[in-house]
This record gives sequence, C-alpha cells and structure tokens, in this order.
Amino acid sequence: MTDSPRPEFPRPPLVGPAGRLAYAASQAARVAWFFGQYALAARISGPNVPRERRPPGLRVPDTRGVLAELRALMERDLANIEAGYYRLPHDLIPSPARVVADAAAFFRDLPEVTRRRRAHVGTEVRANPPPGSEALPAYYRQNFHFQTDGYLSERSARLYDHQVEVLFGGGADAMRRQALVPIFEHLRTRAVADCRLLDVAAGTGRFLTFVKDNWPRLDTTALDLSHAYLAEARRNLAPWARTSRAVQAAAEALPLPDAGQDIVTCIYLFHELPRKVRARAAAEWARVLKPGGIVVFVDSLQTGDNPVMDGLLELFPIAFHEPFYADYARQDLRALFAGAGLAVVSETPAFMSKVMVLKKGGDAPS
Repeated sequence: MTDSPRPEFPRPPLVGPAGRLAYAASQAARVAWFFGQYALAARISGPNVPRERRPPGLRVPDTRGVLAELRALMERDLANIEAGYYRLPHDLIPSPARVVADAAAFFRDLPEVTRRRRAHVGTEVRANPPPGSEALPAYYRQNFHFQTDGYLSERSARLYDHQVEVLFGGGADAMRRQALVPIFEHLRTRAVADCRLLDVAAGTGRFLTFVKDNWPRLDTTALDLSHAYLAEARRNLAPWARTSRAVQAAAEALPLPDAGQDIVTCIYLFHELPRKVRARAAAEWARVLKPGGIVVFVDSLQTGDNPVMDGLLELFPIAFHEPFYADYARQDLRALFAGAGLAVVSETPAFMSKVMVLKKGGDAPS
C-alpha cells in the first residue's frame, strides 16, 4: 500500500429522475421477462416439486409475497446506486438478440432438465465425463440444478446466468450487487490500484463485471474449478484484461501466497460444498487475506434468516439437485468462520440471499 492512501474512484453522480426512471423501467421489464419464463417453464414441465413430495404442512409464500420481497431488493439496489455505492448496471439495456437467444436456449434445454428432475438423476456427468473432468472433486461432478453437463461444458457456461435469473425472477444480479457496498467501504480510503480482490467460485465472471465497471484499476482474480466457465469469464472480463486474470483451482486449495489479498469474495458457493470442504475453504480465505482484509460472502438464506422464506428453503434441494443444501441451511456459519479466524462484521438478508462481511484480525499494512 502507499504511504498516503487516497480514494481513486469518486462516488458516481447521484441518479437523477431520468436515471431512476430508466432503472425502474429496466428492472420491471427484467422481472416480468424472467418471472414469466419461470411460470411458463412450470406450465410446460409441471411443478418443480410434485404435491406428493412436499413435506406435510409446509407453508410457502405466494407469488404476491415473493414479488413483494423482490421489490424490496430492487428498492435497496436503487438506493445504493443513488447513494453512490456503485453505478447503474452496465447492462441496464441488454442486447435484445442475446436476451432472445438465451431464452430460446433455456427452453430447448428444459425437457432434459425435466427428465433428470423426474428421474432424480443428479450425477449424470459422472457417467459421461467431459475430457479432463475426471480429476475434479466428486462433490463437484454433479448436475447441480439438474442442468445439462453440470458446470463442465461451454454450453452450460453460456446458459448458466440466464438459468439463475429465471430461478430468482430476475433478481440474481441485484442480489450479487449488494456485495459491492462493503467493497466500496473497504476501498474508499485505499489506493485501488494497489489492492487485490480474489473472487472464489467466480463462474462466468458475472459478478466481477460489476466490480470492474466500478473499479477498473482494481487487480482481480477469477478463480473457479470449471475450465469452461473460466473461458466464459475471460470473455466477459475482456474489457478489463490488463487488470484481471483467471485461475482454475478449488476454493479449499487456493494456489495463492499467504496474506496477498485485500478482499475475497465468494458468491453462491457454500451451499454446493460438503461441510468439511466449507471449513477448509474458509481457512484458505483467511490464509490468503492480508491482516485487516475482508471476505464478502453472498449465499442463500439459511433457516430462520427470514421466516417468510423458510418453506422455499426446504423445497429448494428437492426441486433442484443440491445434495449439500439442507446441511448448509442449518449450519452455524458464524462458528465456522470464527474457527477460521474470520470475525463476522455484518449480516444482511437480500431477497433469497444474505450478505455477510467477515474480517481477518490484525492491522492492515500501511
């Protein structure tokens, strides 16, 4: 770090009436588009969880209740933008051709997803492993969400972000963007060009595009187990190629030196890890963080975080192949992180997710 850290990014200008209107129109169209596809998929394939497989007495929010929670998330997202924590989304107006093509690919793949769901087939990728995937951990070689090829093909990588937005009714990016607030707070007194951020389980690099759009000089590493997803991440991060890199590795075995990262981010990974691997991953985050560095953790809500959503959390691992989710939903994450030397600074629900900020003890180097 420099002797006299200074903010290298001014707060973006406050959003005026035109910006608010553009955001509102864009997000309303987004929710209608993705929520509509979720409803149409359910109509084509039937309910994700047949009535006979539902736990007796389970209570879940109705569509109106879910939309109210989603609306609150969008209001917070806009409030963060107006406060200057981060810019309006860089893809506020997406490419119509890409939007239509992704939807068409989603519905072409839907019959295969439905077949696996009805047959309870979640490890198809082990029967016909893509080249080079045999050495990957067994916990990873799954058809998570019953999706075709799991995380092991270019086709899957191309479709993944769209599938997740359909699952969350268009709210996935807004949930991810909540992680930008603690990043802003951590960087505001530091020279951004001297800082490093590691995104663990970066997937397609979608979250990092929002990071780089706000802090283009920030040194970032996208780390993931999937060669195909990292290739997609490189394409998505191409505008910032000089200050970003991609590394293929596991969260529990980071090929990085001790105390080299200012920030570690991890988004939607923990619920797909076995309990023992979660503990090893947390220890690795602590190892690579500088003293005083932070982890920004975004993952599913856990049981009790928002009682209104508890029924959906119980249904999720039944509807979508998630073999480790039920255990994740019950685990004491605060105790887990404390055991790794990471103190919980804050914990905030965000629709179907929550954001936790963890800090490594010790003073940051000057």
